[in-house]
Amino acid sequence: MPNAMTPANKNAPTSAGRDYEAKHLLVLEGLEAVRKRPAMYIGSTDTKGLMHCLWEIIDNAIDEALGGSGDAIEIFLHSDGSVQVDDHARGMPVDTEPRTGLSGVEVIFTKLHAGGKFGGGAYNATGGLHGVGASVVNALSSRLDVQVDRAGKTYEMSFRRGTPGVFDGDGPDAPFTPQGGLRVVGKAKRGVTGSRVRYWPDRQIFLKDAQLNVDSLLARARQSSFLVPGLRFTVTDSRSGVDEVEVFHHQGGISEFCDYLSQGAPISDVLRLQGSDVFTETVPMLDAATGAMTPQDVERELTVDIAVRWSNSYDTTLKSFVNIISTPKGGTHVQGFERALTRTFTKAMEGTRLMKAGDDIIKDDCLEGVTAVVTVRLAEPQFEGQTKEVLGTPPATRIVQRVVERELGDFLASTKPAQKAQARQVMEKVIGASRTRVAARAHKENQRRKNALESSTLPPKLKDCRSNDSELTELFIVEGDSALGTAGRARNSEHQALLPIRGKILNVQKASVGDMLKNAECAAIIQVVGAGSGRTFDVDQARYGKVIFMADADSDGAHIRCLLATLFFRYMRPLVEAGRVYSAVPPLHRFELTNPKKGMDKYIYTYSDAEYQRKMAELTKKGINFKEPQRYKGLGEMDADQLQETTMDPRHRALRRITVDDAETAEKTFEILMGNEVAPRKEFIVEGAYKLDADQIDA
Repeated sequence: MPNAMTPANKNAPTSAGRDYEAKHLLVLEGLEAVRKRPAMYIGSTDTKGLMHCLWEIIDNAIDEALGGSGDAIEIFLHSDGSVQVDDHARGMPVDTEPRTGLSGVEVIFTKLHAGGKFGGGAYNATGGLHGVGASVVNALSSRLDVQVDRAGKTYEMSFRRGTPGVFDGDGPDAPFTPQGGLRVVGKAKRGVTGSRVRYWPDRQIFLKDAQLNVDSLLARARQSSFLVPGLRFTVTDSRSGVDEVEVFHHQGGISEFCDYLSQGAPISDVLRLQGSDVFTETVPMLDAATGAMTPQDVERELTVDIAVRWSNSYDTTLKSFVNIISTPKGGTHVQGFERALTRTFTKAMEGTRLMKAGDDIIKDDCLEGVTAVVTVRLAEPQFEGQTKEVLGTPPATRIVQRVVERELGDFLASTKPAQKAQARQVMEKVIGASRTRVAARAHKENQRRKNALESSTLPPKLKDCRSNDSELTELFIVEGDSALGTAGRARNSEHQALLPIRGKILNVQKASVGDMLKNAECAAIIQVVGAGSGRTFDVDQARYGKVIFMADADSDGAHIRCLLATLFFRYMRPLVEAGRVYSAVPPLHRFELTNPKKGMDKYIYTYSDAEYQRKMAELTKKGINFKEPQRYKGLGEMDADQLQETTMDPRHRALRRITVDDAETAEKTFEILMGNEVAPRKEFIVEGAYKLDADQIDA
């Protein structure tokens, strides 16, 4: 048997050899690689990628402001689909770069990994370090125009999909002549410098439905105006034919940003935690003499500036930045901040009355109710990928942690009256969060043990259905044993289940979670529904497709329905939001016709007093005789066939779906009607009394 790696005929060339030769290799030069694989550089070719191109141009202008040049950036979204970014900084270099023989502008827009951010001294701290931002935008634009005001002159250069040249007319479809070189097109006013970049995204590259997101742009401009105090952003959106202008200008820096982001009532002022340190980093450096890259140790300085505030809310808002570039997925600087919080609070509270034996503090306890803006500045930061979402510079963790431990420790140990009071409130919140977490974990463990013991047996009073198809099954929660007996005979046992409740269940709006679980009726309902409760509720695990409240059509029945609705809204809300909770509508009256005409039913049901009056008048007018109408006081008064026909049979019944159109309003309404505060409920009742028709009272 021949070796699997050896052709049967050694002299015959393989098909693989014929198909893979040097002539088949594709060499992408310059910006061709960007157009061939754009997602490698901007993440995607949808709206996110389109916005990333805009960020690259804006960030270049912001880097100038960080370097102390320029105090204003103007962004224009033109009606022809182009985008323009103007700055009033130094202006891009217009002189000749010696190694390429090209102007600085042409190098910036046509050469990958070229720019002033590689340690050449043009920038001390910047968000860009790959040197591909402007050139990538140029490669992915059907047209890009750049103008530079510098040294009393205005220079201009245009590109088409990365190729320099001259357009004869406006827009990307104008006739184009390839031509290199920077042109002088006018004079600039004395002392005026800056750059203007206008580009048309190439629709050969970007998806048809990719559109610039103006809300995202405004949020980014607002954010950057906080991060660079004094820098004015003007955003003009002319795409609709009308100029819509937004201006952002803040002097307060990240303290003002933290205050803007903060939610809830503050329990501390905005704290600024600031400091810096140096570290040594080994980087490859270009040897001018040999042209080779050699590793060298470089001393870097990392500056930390953090604004933090605690409030009485439970949510955490943490924004992190490196040289004003947002790092939404965190990184080593955020790791240092979070580690420092845990260590500092633990150290500050050890040995105090606040911390008892057995208490422990973790990161989440310290972050509860926190609004923090974490910023660091350093030269040539290491990001994970061109999209710069995660900082990877390892020494940042140690330096940030050291600064935060020192500054926050001084605040927590302060003897100044105002700071001492705030520090105590913050520490009480942190230890409170710790104890709540421990209590919740204990409750969950107890619940798991309880579920392990009880999950195999459903409540014996449940009359379950035979079907397991949650799309078809229905659970009727029935008030009282008398109604249960009738409903048991009226139901379709294939897909309708019955769970009786005795009287009125616990008002869970007033009760704690523990009290709710101790209540036999509430616990039975949650167990029968089978999807958990509270945050652990999983609507996909619910055993029934519909849950239907079936109570008497009187004031007690209305109260029971309200109590049940409160239970489901508070602890099983996803089931309500999915539209799977209903209230049955049993009839109030029954007419028995003595001489029904052809096609008429012998029995006619009405569901309200107004309908009863109308039906009585209609029958009398038509001369149809009927016995004394029967008034149902409760479900137990109905026969099984009557209950089935009017209330349980899907072909004839009426159900009211319980929905939540406005969760916040619903929450307030439940609190008014069922909560602990008596005064708002009394006011609600008094106001409603004036709208009540006394004749409608069944007394």
